[in-house]
Amino acid sequence: MINLAGHCDPYTNGCTGLSSDIKSCQAKGIKVMLSLGGGAGSYYLTSSKDARQVATYLWNNFLGGQSASRPFGDAALDGIDFDIEGGTNQHWGDLARYLSRYSKNGKKVYLTAAPQCPFPDAWIADALKTDLFDYVWVQFYNHPQCQYTEGDIKNLEDAWKQWTTDVNATLIFLGLPASPEAAGSGFIPVSDLTSQVLPAIKGSAKYGGVMLWSKYYDNQSGYSSAMKNDV
Repeated sequence: MINLAGHCDPYTNGCTGLSSDIKSCQAKGIKVMLSLGGGAGSYYLTSSKDARQVATYLWNNFLGGQSASRPFGDAALDGIDFDIEGGTNQHWGDLARYLSRYSKNGKKVYLTAAPQCPFPDAWIADALKTDLFDYVWVQFYNHPQCQYTEGDIKNLEDAWKQWTTDVNATLIFLGLPASPEAAGSGFIPVSDLTSQVLPAIKGSAKYGGVMLWSKYYDNQSGYSSAMKNDV
């Protein structure tokens, strides 16, 4: 199923109007991804064949393929984000491999992932070993053993070094909650982020920037506006 957070109903073709919005973002160089998984619900892949069928479905309905039932109309998204936080850890690497093959059709299929900071990730560690992921935004929150706590950067810095050393992705991003309400723990005040955390990690060749959860909370807190000049 597809969930667009109440913005529109894909089951009544209510999301095709977003096609022009997506294209507008892409024209500004902003990549628009479809995120799979999430922290709720039951989902998993049963086999390599299942993964291949899901890849074909995603290509035809959301990426560069063709289908009579494309939820976003003729807009082609830039890739697929793996936010796997449940089910099983099986066959996500198969899905990544099948999706990446569609890049040969002309338009590159970007692959991104949002693992949680304990290393290795419980759900997509094997998928990340395919070395096919372009961007990995690690959730450095809800896990005290690898997140920032007031005045103490060591746990986060150690985890950052492990992720950037052991995961062969193009860029690694620091995933953070955009407000204290956005996560159970791990929020970093802007002053701490800019004075302590970012200076400690920006020297990495794989440093890509900051990922925030989520746009809703960021709209309320203004977190991204307050820190973007330091990213």
